[in-house]
Amino acid sequence: MLARIFCPAKSAMQSGLAKTRDWVLEFEPASARTPDPLTGWTSSSDMRGQVRLSFDSEAEAVAYAQRHGIPFRLMEPKPAKKLLKAYADNFAIVRRFPWTH
Repeated sequence: MLARIFCPAKSAMQSGLAKTRDWVLEFEPASARTPDPLTGWTSSSDMRGQVRLSFDSEAEAVAYAQRHGIPFRLMEPKPAKKLLKAYADNFAIVRRFPWTH
C-alpha cells in the first residue's frame, strides 16, 4: 500500500501550466491488470488504484499521508526547460535553413 506523491507534468496537448502546480497522491498498483477474455478490456481487483487526491502544496500531501499512516514515496519535480522562441526567428538572415513554403 505504498503511495506516490508527485507534481504532474503538463500533457503534450497543453501549452499552459494548468494543473501542474498541484501535488497528487496516488497509490501504487498492488496487482497487475488482467485483460478480460471476452471484451479485451483490462481490469484490476485493486480498488486503491482509483484514488487520486490533489493538494495545493507538497507539505499538505505529506501531512495527509502521515496523518493517515500511509507509507509514501516523494517524487520531486524536475525543472522545466525554457525554450525561448520568437516568430521573427523564422525570417532571420542567420537562419540555418532558408524559410520557404
